[in-house]
Amino acid sequence: MAERVTFKCTIMTPDALLYEKDVYSVFLTGDKGEYELLPYHYPVLGILKEGNIIINWQESISIKMGLVRFFANDCIILVEQEEHIKRKQEKKEVDMVFSDEKDQ
Repeated sequence: MAERVTFKCTIMTPDALLYEKDVYSVFLTGDKGEYELLPYHYPVLGILKEGNIIINWQESISIKMGLVRFFANDCIILVEQEEHIKRKQEKKEVDMVFSDEKDQ
């Protein structure tokens, strides 16, 4: 039986690596519609909307927004996740409280 052809997929937030493996399929929700990337896909540079990244039709990563680049059988996806946005807002609120305390 022939081995399945794969490509490298890296999914990350600005401060964390979420996923890095060889895969045979990535399904995405782009700004112009849904599409699936397969090995040796034509080069892609796109914007992702809120939804799920589905990997090999088995794993799912929920995202708020993102960017995808597929070139030379290498897929890099940079995303913002809902939890990450909430943590940023909480940190910003804490920083604002501390800066207000310093001003007094």
